[in-house]
Amino acid sequence: MPYVYILECADGSYYTGSTFNLEKRLWEHGNGLGANHTRSRLPVRLVFCEAFERVEEAFQREKQIQGWGRPKKQALIAGAWEQLPALARTARGRV
Repeated sequence: MPYVYILECADGSYYTGSTFNLEKRLWEHGNGLGANHTRSRLPVRLVFCEAFERVEEAFQREKQIQGWGRPKKQALIAGAWEQLPALARTARGRV
């Protein structure tokens, strides 16, 4: 099953990725075998994941989240779905 996930790095930054094997990918990130971003910011911890039926959906969601600012990612992580539309409008310069 494909997943999209967000990791919080030791420096407080977020990394968003997608994978078929979440457990294996988390192990890779945690052991310095993941992306360059996480490799230099260990340790990392999983703060969000979402499962999909198709890999295309997970990849599309990954790219969507990667385009978001920090406040919107934090709202997603917190499960504050009602805040997402307002944060999207703010990010585009509309209040």
